[in-house]
Amino acid sequence: MSEVASISLISVFLFLLLTAFLIFNNSENRVANLLFATFLFVTSIELSGQFLGDFYRSNAIINKLHLAVLLTQIPLFYCYIKRVCFSDFKVDIRLAWHALPAIAFLMLFLIFNVSQQIEIAYIIVIQAQFYTYIVLIFLELFKYKGIHHKYYSLHSKTYKWLMTIAIVFLIGNTTVLIRGIFEAANNFQKFPMLNLAIALFALAAASWFVLNTMRNPELFTRVNESLANAKQDKGNDMDAFQEEVEQLLGYMQAHKPYLDETLTLHDLALKTEIPTKRLSILINQKIGKHFFDFINEYRIEESKRLLKESELTIQQIMYEVGFNSKSSFNTAFKKSTSLTPSAFRKLTA
Repeated sequence: MSEVASISLISVFLFLLLTAFLIFNNSENRVANLLFATFLFVTSIELSGQFLGDFYRSNAIINKLHLAVLLTQIPLFYCYIKRVCFSDFKVDIRLAWHALPAIAFLMLFLIFNVSQQIEIAYIIVIQAQFYTYIVLIFLELFKYKGIHHKYYSLHSKTYKWLMTIAIVFLIGNTTVLIRGIFEAANNFQKFPMLNLAIALFALAAASWFVLNTMRNPELFTRVNESLANAKQDKGNDMDAFQEEVEQLLGYMQAHKPYLDETLTLHDLALKTEIPTKRLSILINQKIGKHFFDFINEYRIEESKRLLKESELTIQQIMYEVGFNSKSSFNTAFKKSTSLTPSAFRKLTA
């Protein structure tokens, strides 16, 4: 067995191990886990071509099924992204249309066999399908990030995790596409070192997926997609909110709820006794900020006070004011002051 085949075999083993973990791990994210498990299983089938290529080619029916199944890979990933991000995304029979390309090509393969013309059409369709869905995936992730910032005061680990997976998947597919173009331009000559690099990349990705998923089985925080489409109140209606804005700002000054790193819009609504939707309108329209930025402004002001008046370390201040990540604290602080926390402390000492 070649080096590429051996590395691919290890990658497939890791993906299947993670698939089994997701299938048998009972959690509130079970539907999303099953979608991701199916996506990983299809990915394993794709990678298995490195060491089962001769087997596929010698068994016509299995090869046709193998090629058709690969057309479900990126739609499964898209549905997984939607399910993880949005609590109101339902997985039901209406999603079956995503499988139409796979069904169509399976029928073509069964009726006409895998001819050169059909194989070329298959390659074009699978690449067009991939890049169409990957654009949709990035759009969904940006939408999720926007909604999350309206209702939560911390950066989303879900967004970081899913964005990383999407980028890894994009890099992997694009590298394979470039390899195919490069080989075609050189009379289909094989380039072992390029194949080895791709196999090592797949192994690194598989290892990363396994480590992150098993360390963070309850990683995901979903939002409601319909919130993004809520109607905005305009004009004179906003004047009616002025008293509640003053109530909100007074509560923020007096009780400092932003010091709680887990604070959400719903939590703040309970504390201020302002309904959640109404509070969202107050912050987003009357005050003109996302909830995320609104809370962080208070945290930064508190951190500036502590940097000037206390002997606490920067890390202690970071946790004291409600941040849970040094990078997010530094980013928010520099956005507000154009200085790092340490530079601010030196300047105001």
